[in-house]
Amino acid sequence: MDYTTQMDAAKKGIITKEMEVVAEKERMDIEVLRSRIAEGKIVIPANKKHNSLSPEGIGEGLKTKINVNLGISRDCPNVDAELEKVKSAIDMDVEAIMDLSSFGKTEEFRRRLVEMSSAIVGTVPVYDAVGFYDKELKDITSKEFLDVARKHGEDGVDFITVHAGMNRRTAEVFKKNNRVTNIVSRGGSLLYAWMELNNKENPFYEYYDELLDICEEYDMTISLGDALRPGSIEDGTDGPQIEELIVLGELAKRAWERNVQVMIEGPGHIAIEEIEANVLLEKKLCCGAPFYVLGPIVTDIAPGYDHITSAIGGAIAASSGADFLCYVTPAEHLRLPDLDDMKEGIIASKIAAHVGDLAKGLPGAKEWDLEMSKARRKLDWEKMFSLAIDEEKARRYRKESTPEHEDSCTMCGKMCSVRNMNRIMDGKDINILRNDD
Repeated sequence: MDYTTQMDAAKKGIITKEMEVVAEKERMDIEVLRSRIAEGKIVIPANKKHNSLSPEGIGEGLKTKINVNLGISRDCPNVDAELEKVKSAIDMDVEAIMDLSSFGKTEEFRRRLVEMSSAIVGTVPVYDAVGFYDKELKDITSKEFLDVARKHGEDGVDFITVHAGMNRRTAEVFKKNNRVTNIVSRGGSLLYAWMELNNKENPFYEYYDELLDICEEYDMTISLGDALRPGSIEDGTDGPQIEELIVLGELAKRAWERNVQVMIEGPGHIAIEEIEANVLLEKKLCCGAPFYVLGPIVTDIAPGYDHITSAIGGAIAASSGADFLCYVTPAEHLRLPDLDDMKEGIIASKIAAHVGDLAKGLPGAKEWDLEMSKARRKLDWEKMFSLAIDEEKARRYRKESTPEHEDSCTMCGKMCSVRNMNRIMDGKDINILRNDD
């Protein structure tokens, strides 16, 4: 092999098989794709050991992708049950699955996930460290944190989230700001606690070069986590968040010097009018690196409905230039999502991503909507079902409430505007009350 990573190949003018797959999926000129990978504006997370992967690109000019968070925990440690969710997520054509496992048979779950997943697989090594070493957080060493990252690389993980922007300087900025919700990032809070308990620098920041060695070896993309993302509307776009973003931009450049691919993670809870500015800030401060947003959730008052609040934010973020949406389920803030929660979260995120793609004018986006509109005009129910983002639900709703006349639904019956306009435009009579056809 004449290259170490996708970025290294791109810089050398080499077209990889992964680039060929992505270019075909995206209808993008392969030289444009290659050049943007070389610049860091597109990533193809593809660990050399992930043999079941169907490669996807994330970044400028590509379809907005979505990520699904899964994984076992102390309260829900059943590996097989969680893998059933994985199968469903893959069947629903998600582009990425993040394993957020934090307890129990994490290695077994991760390896089985990578083995079966055609989707990109991501992890957060700091979550795994406590269970892996069976140690309290304070007692884990810097080297041990890095060794977990290496273990994930060996297991075939395509990208890892590391909260390397939470350094001592960023932490001081946080301390000086009276935040309503402090630090809501799980990884960020763990690393902040570790730093405070040990009076040391964040190991992923202090030993960032060693981390880059690991990522380069396996071609594992780094997703630079936003440890100080806002957890409430009140904390949105504040000093700590922006301070960390500046550091993430610096770390992205250091990764690119080593040919390691990078994504930047973005805000969680944020006011709707601030979303576009946040995307612009990330693209500017991080030199066009792909932006991976966690929602964003646009109001704090809707537990049980945060798949909706995040879909609103995700649509605006995607239309403003965000590249990758982390799904949010109705269970957000409340519990581990069950299978139905996961499905609702996936559909909501898919809708948001498509809305963004329409705004971006990406190939095929508008055509999909146009085909649906044509099918509706013709009252071609089978075509409508086949085009629906959730075909199963569309079919079920139709079946559960069958109309008297096939060319209508139970909402309007023979007053259906589409039916009646078709008849009038064809020179026919409208028979709302009569029983003839």
